[in-house]
Amino acid sequence: MNNTRKSGILLSVSSLPSKYGIGDFGKNAYKFVDQLIACGSSVWQILPLNPNGPGNSPYQAYSAYAGDTLYISPEVLATWGLLSTSDLLNRPAFEGLQVDFDKVSLWKASILQIAFQNFENNKNEALQNEFNHFKNEHDWWLNDYALYIACKKRFDGQSWNQWPSDIAKREPAALEQYTLMLANVIVYEKFCQFLFFKQWFSLKNYANQNGVQIFGDLPLYVALDSSDVWANQEFFMLDKAGNPLWVGGVPPDYFSEDGQLWGNPVFDWEKLAETQYQWWHARLYFNFHLFNLVRIDHFRGLESFWAIPANAVTAKEGKWMPAHGAAMLDILYQRMGKLPIIAEDLGLITPEVDALRIQFDLPGMKVLQFAFASDAQNEHLPHNLSTNCVVYTGTHDNDTLKGWWGNNSADERKMVRTYVKASRGCISARLIEMAWASVAKLAIVPLQDLMEMGSEGRMNTPGTATGNWRWRYLPRQLMLPQLNFLKMLNDQYNRK
Repeated sequence: MNNTRKSGILLSVSSLPSKYGIGDFGKNAYKFVDQLIACGSSVWQILPLNPNGPGNSPYQAYSAYAGDTLYISPEVLATWGLLSTSDLLNRPAFEGLQVDFDKVSLWKASILQIAFQNFENNKNEALQNEFNHFKNEHDWWLNDYALYIACKKRFDGQSWNQWPSDIAKREPAALEQYTLMLANVIVYEKFCQFLFFKQWFSLKNYANQNGVQIFGDLPLYVALDSSDVWANQEFFMLDKAGNPLWVGGVPPDYFSEDGQLWGNPVFDWEKLAETQYQWWHARLYFNFHLFNLVRIDHFRGLESFWAIPANAVTAKEGKWMPAHGAAMLDILYQRMGKLPIIAEDLGLITPEVDALRIQFDLPGMKVLQFAFASDAQNEHLPHNLSTNCVVYTGTHDNDTLKGWWGNNSADERKMVRTYVKASRGCISARLIEMAWASVAKLAIVPLQDLMEMGSEGRMNTPGTATGNWRWRYLPRQLMLPQLNFLKMLNDQYNRK
């Protein structure tokens, strides 16, 4: 980020309005960019776009590179001649305020099959040339991903470490055999990725050309059941059968008294070092191309990480292990200079983690919902912020401001009332204004807070495996007065 004071809205693409059960890269995504421009903000922060894994979590994806095909807009496919009007009309009745992932997935899969058949039958030369170029440009990750998905379908959805050992261990003869056997499924999966990225870059380019930056999110870990672990087993702490020896998580914290046990395999940093961290650099370069800014989720895991025995019942049983984040980022910094990274440095942060962030001049995060649980020295309070940070009213892991306020302790509510002078307006509006008035380079508000939603608007509750990531809004819920309020704050506090 440069020194211009900026502001933005946090909104998952999945939460956008749509007739098709989930937000996508269609007209409402472009409309949201226009709404950001109208209120004078220049940053749209999103959640990861990768294929959702178990629990529909974007932080447990089947690939660190592939896009979730649920975000492909059917209406845009129709403009490309890949779907007809009748294909769009022949859809289930989708719920407006919640994503029904199973229903959406089944219907989207059916229309993508139709789009693929039309692509093959119509022989659109320009589109075919684009597809061929895409396959050549992305073959370094796309070939592994498409084969992984094809095999996963072949073996009834089983994780790769449950497949026959020859293909699980990627023996050359098995790779060749399954690539030939599953050729039709593989080309279809590659085609779906082509559609995803063609639509995504059209949207990103529109945003950038109109002065809006896309702020993406990169989970530190990847899922065990992913093309990344299958294709790079040597870079993870696994046993000979492909099972994790240690898994990631965090010790007891604000969100959970038992800590959080995520289940992701942890990195073998010594093996990564032998390659000069090429796997990490490829992943970061890819994300720098996808987004203008990149938040590294669980940044502290680049300094040291909480490793939990794979058979542990809770995260309490873990221990700290060292990571090589400084060495990995230093190589990148020598090549690129200033890195477009935001460090998610929430939770148990040590001086060593702070030193890593400061070494590369990376902005950290401050969250106003965490500011009132102690005293005037709390690092999240506006008067303690530095310019080199991103201030939030809350994140996707927090309750909404309205929900948080309703569940506060009496002592915390008293401190909030004293600090924000609640008599001058509702708590949500006052806290948003405090974020905008702060010295932080970038101020972000989740759309739910701007809309003054209660806990029904919460996106995720850490430590729970089901019922998350489903929130959506209807067009009529985002009203002009809310956007005008944000415009007033941008004008008053010199943010763009």
